[in-house]
Amino acid sequence: MSRDNLCHQIAQDPDFSALLRKKAILILPATGFFIVYYFALPIAAGWFPELMQREIWGRVNVAYLFALSQFVMTWGLAFLYVWAAAGWDRQEHRLLKKFGEDNRK
Repeated sequence: MSRDNLCHQIAQDPDFSALLRKKAILILPATGFFIVYYFALPIAAGWFPELMQREIWGRVNVAYLFALSQFVMTWGLAFLYVWAAAGWDRQEHRLLKKFGEDNRK
């Protein structure tokens, strides 16, 4: 079977379409959330400086806590993606095995 023909067959398979949908269900909303969350800090600092300067604990203010929360959010999204990608990899290997192309060791 030629490579082009194999790619075409895989692309037409319902399991492949399901895999693409599963990926989009996580990646698109996660990307949107990341962008909104990332830009919320500079926007809030510019439009709501009094709120962002409010001290929460000692000299630590809302802006510092928000900035630190972005690290937590980024790592959380990264762990979520890695966990989901492991499932996608298993689904991909089942799909390739179905077409006799899984060369994984």
